[in-house]
Amino acid sequence: MTQDALRHWRRDLHRHPEAAWCEFRTSSLIAHRLSELGFDVMLGDRLLASNLIMGREIDVTAQKERALRQGANPDWLARIDEITGVMGLWDSGRPGPTLGFRFDIDAVEVDESQEAQHAPSQGEWQSCNPGWMHACAHDGHTAIGLVLAERISALSERLNGRIKLFFQPAEEGCRGGKALAAGGQLDDVNALLALHIGIHAKSGELVVNPTEFLCSTKFDVELMGRAAHAGLEPNAGNNALAAACMATTAMLGIPRHRDGMTRINIGQLHAGSGRNVIPGHARLQGETRGATPELNDYMFGQVQQIVEGAALMQGATYLIRKQGEAIGIDNSPALLEEIVPLAQALKLETVHTRRFGASEDAGFLIERVQRSGGEAAYLILGSDLAAPHHHPEFDFDERVLAPGVALLEAWLLGRLAS
Repeated sequence: MTQDALRHWRRDLHRHPEAAWCEFRTSSLIAHRLSELGFDVMLGDRLLASNLIMGREIDVTAQKERALRQGANPDWLARIDEITGVMGLWDSGRPGPTLGFRFDIDAVEVDESQEAQHAPSQGEWQSCNPGWMHACAHDGHTAIGLVLAERISALSERLNGRIKLFFQPAEEGCRGGKALAAGGQLDDVNALLALHIGIHAKSGELVVNPTEFLCSTKFDVELMGRAAHAGLEPNAGNNALAAACMATTAMLGIPRHRDGMTRINIGQLHAGSGRNVIPGHARLQGETRGATPELNDYMFGQVQQIVEGAALMQGATYLIRKQGEAIGIDNSPALLEEIVPLAQALKLETVHTRRFGASEDAGFLIERVQRSGGEAAYLILGSDLAAPHHHPEFDFDERVLAPGVALLEAWLLGRLAS
């Protein structure tokens, strides 16, 4: 039954992906199911610190209408104000610790493959939303969280303490974690687990201490120049496109740092209205990364100087907006000592360390719990993949979902069972 429920949730969510801050259908279904199982439900508007929300530029009305057409729970959809995300609280009413679990729920802004060999295409559960796809296994993470909730409800008479299930919006682009961490609901959590499917690990493996999480800053740059006729009076214009191109070239050439790995990427640049018009506006999107906060700060500081200089050279003005952030992750050693024997009992091959090599805003949640005196860890649940993460043909081995639930259930039983 567990495998059937996991497959149902995973494929339904895969069929209806929702990108960051647009997860209205997903949030409504999660809230409804948690409520059915006896959890107290808190929605995103109360759960996240609104002043720290980044990269949220959506039409809420249009997204809610889409969600309703695609099967959102109407009662819970009506209760969601503007911010997605859900927390389910299960309280035994008996003394004990508070455990937390984090599951990210958003999709990637990728068009899913329609090729016949792609498993979701064969099963007719490929994305119905153009430009959005669950290409990073968050559909699987959410399915694990929902089935774990079913197990908690079934075990309720055996458990003490409290459990908080965090279904986080906007992990892609590192936009939601910092706001969730600052919302206050993690401050009483004694131990927190987060996990990710795939990421350099094969089916049957569990990486208990992934390393080299990259600090990151996601940013948008707007350059405002002055439009003019390119033939009659080009001297009257201030070329925002030229400023953006100069900035892009210079940013890609930022000297790397002696103290460790640094990266930068400019992923989008939009400018101009016609071949005979001096472009009066340009916008680019990019990101910096570094092995430490200091290295990432170095990269982003260079970005700010370069944009200022490029704008000055073209007589333009500029605006830089942070659209997401991530920090590093250091797992709590004592918590890992608990996880290893549980994984081995489930016949999972435990891998102590393996390079992560990307960014994850769960770092803010883990840091918050640890600073409050608790323990926290981020695990990699291995899976064979059909294609890399964020690829149009991404797909993972659904057989890993049940061991994922079993591991989390075993851990909470060890902590909370009478």
